[in-house]
Amino acid sequence: MSAFGTQLKDWRQLRRMSQLDLALSAEVSARHLSFLETGRARPSRDMVLRLSRELLLPQTEINALLTAAGFAPAYGARDLEDAELAPVRAAVMWMLERHAPYPAMALDRHWRLEAANAPARMLLQPVGIDMGDSLLEALLHNSGLRSNILNLREVEQLTLHRLRSELAHFGRDSVIEAHVEDLRARGAGQVPEAGPLPAMIPTRYQIGAQVLSFFSAMSQFGTVEDIALSELRIECMFPADEATRVALIQMGAS
Repeated sequence: MSAFGTQLKDWRQLRRMSQLDLALSAEVSARHLSFLETGRARPSRDMVLRLSRELLLPQTEINALLTAAGFAPAYGARDLEDAELAPVRAAVMWMLERHAPYPAMALDRHWRLEAANAPARMLLQPVGIDMGDSLLEALLHNSGLRSNILNLREVEQLTLHRLRSELAHFGRDSVIEAHVEDLRARGAGQVPEAGPLPAMIPTRYQIGAQVLSFFSAMSQFGTVEDIALSELRIECMFPADEATRVALIQMGAS
């Protein structure tokens, strides 16, 4: 079996599709798809892209599949500081700054901090989290952050659920998989008690004598042809109660 065939089969199985399912979706014969997986046939570049689209592959994995088939990658991965991305960088900062006095930050695929507004820095810097640091690493290993989260067990459970959803999209990712195993080892994967779940489970931070309660909304760029941009996420935090809203407004005015 060729490297391309092996990767194609792995992704098909990760997406829980039979050869017939994928063949019908991609409008090719099941026989030809079988030959592609076993290496008896070589795909065209168009075929690789078509199968990638039907398998909902992220851009990084489309590049990997193209490379395995002997073709050049389709997507680049520019740094956010690249001059070509100046309009995007400006859009990110516009979103973050205008979310104040509420915290907002930009994160990469592995939850590394790419940018943050002043309220977010107010929460993160006192516990030693700065640009380039991973919030996943901090959640699991930063004792200052962990001690400031009053409902840490609930946050770990929510984080585990979110990471599993991300793995369903990315397929395999050693960094995310390691954090999933770490959270499971801490008991975050235990089934909660029976009963209806609340509409939202906020994260509750202890900042000095003040308790701030937040829920988050995530945004991503659409129709982008760059790996880094496709994986960049804007996390906007909102007050989950009136006391937090008032406290943030007062902090922003001071």
